[in-house]
Amino acid sequence: MKKMSVRDVDLTGERVLLRVDFNVPLADGQITDDTRIVAALPTIKYILGQKPKAIVLMSHLGRPKGERAADLSLTPVARALAELLELDVTFADDCVGSDVTKAIDLLPAGGVILLENTRFHPGETKNDAAFAEQLSRHGDVFVNDAFGAAHRAHASNVGVAAHLRALAGLLLEKEIDYLATALEEPARPFIAILGGAKVSGKIDVIGALLGKVDRLLIGGGMANTFFAAQGREMADSLVEREALEIARELLTTAGDKLSLPLDQRIAEAFSNDAEQEVIGADKDVPTGWQSLDIGPATVAAYERALQGAKTIVWNGPMGVFEMPNFAGGTIGVARALAAQTARGATTIIGGGDSAAAVEQAGLAGKMSHISTGGGASLELLEGKALPGIVALADC
Repeated sequence: MKKMSVRDVDLTGERVLLRVDFNVPLADGQITDDTRIVAALPTIKYILGQKPKAIVLMSHLGRPKGERAADLSLTPVARALAELLELDVTFADDCVGSDVTKAIDLLPAGGVILLENTRFHPGETKNDAAFAEQLSRHGDVFVNDAFGAAHRAHASNVGVAAHLRALAGLLLEKEIDYLATALEEPARPFIAILGGAKVSGKIDVIGALLGKVDRLLIGGGMANTFFAAQGREMADSLVEREALEIARELLTTAGDKLSLPLDQRIAEAFSNDAEQEVIGADKDVPTGWQSLDIGPATVAAYERALQGAKTIVWNGPMGVFEMPNFAGGTIGVARALAAQTARGATTIIGGGDSAAAVEQAGLAGKMSHISTGGGASLELLEGKALPGIVALADC
């Protein structure tokens, strides 16, 4: 993907309209994880270094469905951003209108302003042309750094590109480099690891990856559906009965490329303190029990499978990693990836729960790239064209 980025133009004296992904988790009005704000800082600082006239930031937060919602205001984000930048950040209580225009006009040279939640307007998610045109009036050039929303054709990331030259921010540029460009011709061996709860949400990803990878390792709740498709009794484990036939077809078409867990850690209840044991993949799960993690034999097997890999993509945890007693599989795989990174492999974590698990394990700094977009990264892995990326100016 050859797209223009902020590195390709001179932004001196320009008013930059910057779409960021500040869709952060909040609890009682407080930000509980500022990862996405921190991820946008390099682009903001780079643009500031270009001596722009101003930076106008816009983002969505949550799903207010086109109406104002006090608990989804970006007000706390503006405060957090000001602290991180160590600069004054003006906050506008709307994203369009004469008051917003005035606030932007009053900014000092190089000033930064954050607009209120774009999804407070129904035109945002509808990619309404009139709403997009109103947003575009805030800038001379448009920079998109919101990879987490790149799979949505919304006004603030696609619509405005019809009115302004659209460039990739540094974060979006990095996502394109790793998840698109690098995977078009990956260094081999190329291994993918897929986990998470359900097969159904990743059918297209599995199908797309099987045509690209040298090996596909399966874990997490989705492994239960594959086991059930093979005729194994899974008791109270999460199983997608409606996906059993698809799972059988995938097992047939994948052949030796697809690897299932050798063992699983099962529990008597969905609780961290529940009685647990490890059973082999050839054993049925006892009545009343459920599978909550891959077992130690699987971790060891997957470690061996990853040795010598040149490109590794991981999306989805290996178990219920939120519970410490069932996080062993996920942490074990994370450590294996970190070891391969140290040996020169390109390791890509596909956002969402995988990213959270790597952060929780304290291994985020030992991966080549951690994507900021769960849904967007999955769609890129499927080979889909993302509207927010397509809208960017070509080189």
